[in-house]
Amino acid sequence: MHAVTDWLRGLSGPVVYAVVGALVFAEDALFFGFVLPGETAAVLGGLLAHQGKVSLGLMVLVVVAAAILGDSTGYEVGRRFGPSVLRTKALRRHADRIEGAQDLIRRRGPVAVLLGRFVAFFRALMPALAGVSRMPYPRFLLFNAIGGVLWGVGFTLLGYFAGSAYSRVEGAVGRSLAIAVAALVVVGLLVWHFRRRRDGRRRNGQRDRHDDDGGPPSAA
Repeated sequence: MHAVTDWLRGLSGPVVYAVVGALVFAEDALFFGFVLPGETAAVLGGLLAHQGKVSLGLMVLVVVAAAILGDSTGYEVGRRFGPSVLRTKALRRHADRIEGAQDLIRRRGPVAVLLGRFVAFFRALMPALAGVSRMPYPRFLLFNAIGGVLWGVGFTLLGYFAGSAYSRVEGAVGRSLAIAVAALVVVGLLVWHFRRRRDGRRRNGQRDRHDDDGGPPSAA
């Protein structure tokens, strides 16, 4: 990622916005997330904003807009081309995970679009699956927009504040240790985030099994 950051830093401000926005957009619209996850681009955008290369506010807007537009494009691809999208060469090797994503849509409906935004594989695939399942677009767009805002703001700020930690430590103890501390900050936040999501899914699964066994309905 350091090499990509150096390359982006050498570009002009408008080009940086365009590159970051294109990477975020392509992840959801074209399954590009299998090559470079969109959160990597968002974190890099936040890091460059901290370094003064671009505006933080504008970078957040670019990332959020690209996420929402990319999802909408992925939805349209799935709606127009149907299940044949899932039989492409790039996706055939992921049949089990695709089935898991389809099951999530069947059980959670549009909420799956929101939840999928925070898991790299699902984020690249969920919009197309929503289109294949003929989910009503207004409902899809609502949860797509909520997820895009939460995800775009969160990961861009993650890069920005990781950059802040990097700068403070670098001035005190040197470049190598600063890189290590910044990496630990990013990894720690990501681990915390995904553990919370895993625990939430586990609790939801237990509730679903309890309801299926004829237990009292769970609280809304």
